Amino acid sequence: MKRATASILLGILVICCCNEASNAGDRTLYKDPNHPLNRRINDLMKRMTLEEKLGQMVQIERSVASPQVMSKYFIGIVLSGGGSVPAPQATPEAWVDMVNELQRGSLSTRLGIPMIYGIDGVHGHNNVYNATIFPHNIGLGATRDPQLVKRIGAATALEIRATGIPYTFAPTIAVCRDPRWGRCYESYSEDPSIVRAMTELIPGLQGDIPPNSRKGVPYLGGQDKVIACAKHYVGDGGTTNGINENNTIATWHQVMSIHMPAYFNSIIKGVSTVMVSYSSLNGVKMHANRDLVTGFLKKNLRFRGFVISDWQGIDRITSPPHANYTYSILAGVNAGIDMIMVPYNYTEFLDGLRFLVENNFISMSRIDDAVKRILRVKFVMGLFEHPLPDYSMTKYLGSQEHRELAREAVRKSLVLLKNGDSGQKPLLPLDKHAPKILVAGTHADDIGNQCGGWTIQWQGQSGNITSGTTILTAIRKTVDPKTEVVFSENPDSGYVKQNGFSYAVVVVGELPYAETNGDSLNLTLPEPGPGIISNVCGSVRCLVVLVTGRPVVIEPYLGQIDALVAAWLPGTEGQGVADVLFGDFGFTGRLPRTWFKTVDQLPMNVGDEHYDPLFPFGYGLTA
Repeated sequence: MKRATASILLGILVICCCNEASNAGDRTLYKDPNHPLNRRINDLMKRMTLEEKLGQMVQIERSVASPQVMSKYFIGIVLSGGGSVPAPQATPEAWVDMVNELQRGSLSTRLGIPMIYGIDGVHGHNNVYNATIFPHNIGLGATRDPQLVKRIGAATALEIRATGIPYTFAPTIAVCRDPRWGRCYESYSEDPSIVRAMTELIPGLQGDIPPNSRKGVPYLGGQDKVIACAKHYVGDGGTTNGINENNTIATWHQVMSIHMPAYFNSIIKGVSTVMVSYSSLNGVKMHANRDLVTGFLKKNLRFRGFVISDWQGIDRITSPPHANYTYSILAGVNAGIDMIMVPYNYTEFLDGLRFLVENNFISMSRIDDAVKRILRVKFVMGLFEHPLPDYSMTKYLGSQEHRELAREAVRKSLVLLKNGDSGQKPLLPLDKHAPKILVAGTHADDIGNQCGGWTIQWQGQSGNITSGTTILTAIRKTVDPKTEVVFSENPDSGYVKQNGFSYAVVVVGELPYAETNGDSLNLTLPEPGPGIISNVCGSVRCLVVLVTGRPVVIEPYLGQIDALVAAWLPGTEGQGVADVLFGDFGFTGRLPRTWFKTVDQLPMNVGDEHYDPLFPFGYGLTA
């Protein structure tokens, strides 16, 4: 009897131990990368409370983030807004330390779900001091070289990872149809076929998806890559008069033939996230457009990553913004937005979202769809296995190899618009052995002006704000050592005439701007640019290099100018400009946009019935 009782007790003990072991194994299923993706997602979802799910849908700015906030509210993503840094001129190690501090807050939670850190790396890792700044997208569109853009994506991914960050809000795949738009330089072209081709940035950033893999599923090729974000869905480049965040009036055919095609390519290439546009389409705010976000993007295109709002994007569903925040939450989440870039008032958002869910205004199935998509991306990223970056990749920030790539991109982006009048000897290539050269203009010796907006600060900033090579420095490095290079930013005509210059290089353009601050109804060159052109080009043979984010009014000065080059916003590697001006490389860039005569012609795009440009789309001399 005692032996039988002992056997029974032993059996019970074995069963209990087995059950305990089974439960212990079950607890860690979602953390085991050997399990299929969907099993991991479903296992984790079963364990999550409502608070944990809602927290995953929140993105906050680093200035309001802390380890305590991350753990208390289960925050899904943190971002750096434009210019938001751990410290001025912060080292990559300081960035890594900041990311890890916040990540440890997330990992300390009951389920240990890691957060994602995101940043706007839109022309290189542009918030970070000493990073390589590549030409803005309009210049890359002029190269007509998708493989170059892919290589830039891979280099940008390495520099972003150098600071411990795995997510960038890029590329912008807007098709800018009116250069009066302040974001036109973020668009590769007015031609949707060029924008489609340049989605090669995505496999550059994320890696190439394996052959025969399912389309629409997010992808990351390794810990040296970053997840990408196709933006801004959809029609952001088509607003009336180019007014930022305004209304795009378009037929379904126009949407599908102009603004939507690059999203097809992005999804096929495995883009992990899509950001919704502030703008409206035919009067409907895109942040509240359920038909296009849920109906078309998620269902028709079978996009399986997550949809993210823009900065305070749901606030702007109402006019004025934030006038009825409960309604904004309801409309944005029910439209199909999964991740809300709050970015500051996260407790107000979480309280409002919880109220709407508990009172059945937003269904649990909608919440579960959002959270599954966010977790899918986190699992695909390998974030559960590699939550804490180290210093091993810091060497990639601003590396010489990346600067050489940026220099190549600058060379290929330059568009030669004029090189002497008929019967006149061309000015280009410039003579390296000329005795005395004048370099003039506001943009000749200014890294900030050369880089434009989204550089160190959100709006950019004039001055030598980060390391790089100005166009003036590049010219001095390129000419014969015996050539005297004289720099005078804004000389008067008397000075120019009296000093015996062989020729002059005038570098002028737009001052840095971003988004709405760049909207312009006149597109004129800011002073003193026109005055510098008149004083210099009226006195000596001159080359004008335009450093602008779009075509500007230039026809009134064209008669005075001997040679004219569009350099767009070339970034930190000004040596690429001098490489071509002095003939070490030829001009190969072609206009990615129509260059108008007057703003009264706008909008005017290639293929329009009334098309009378100063320089047509695709134009570019070869010297």
